[in-house]
Amino acid sequence: MKDDKQQSKVNPFAPIVSSEHLISPDSWPLSEFEYGMIIAHNAFSRWMIRCMHAAGYADFSTLDVLVLHNVNHRNRSKRLVDICFVLHVEDQHTVNYSLKKLVKGKLVEREKRGKEIFYLATDKGIEACKRYREIREQCLTSAYRSLDKEGSEISQAAALLRLMSGLYDQASRAASSL
Repeated sequence: MKDDKQQSKVNPFAPIVSSEHLISPDSWPLSEFEYGMIIAHNAFSRWMIRCMHAAGYADFSTLDVLVLHNVNHRNRSKRLVDICFVLHVEDQHTVNYSLKKLVKGKLVEREKRGKEIFYLATDKGIEACKRYREIREQCLTSAYRSLDKEGSEISQAAALLRLMSGLYDQASRAASSL
């Protein structure tokens, strides 16, 4: 009975962290942010895979979907190095593997210009992105619009994520030099 009373007094807005043993007294907000990133990353990854599946393409990973959308972005051909830079992916071989899968699936084509290889979405790839967008509008964007949030709050959250990614990049460089 004592446990029931204690549980009813639990604060639903108390900080939630994934690894309490990593926290120093003044770093709870950072750990709470990290836990939020973990669950947001996993939810976003699951969403992209399921949305792509609903669009008719079941055999693509999260990175494959990101690469397809990046290649389709602004209808311009892109090099592997450019795709990696924009997506902030350090391991080029993972993006190269995604590009090979997308080429094999006829969603992306490659064009050699001199020594460089450029990638461009095919008509099938453009259509896949359009279908993805339709499903996104139906399942995600409509729910987003029903939230009682200002667009500026989402923009501020995005800016914070970009700022924090810079801190994590700097920390990873520092850790590499230890």
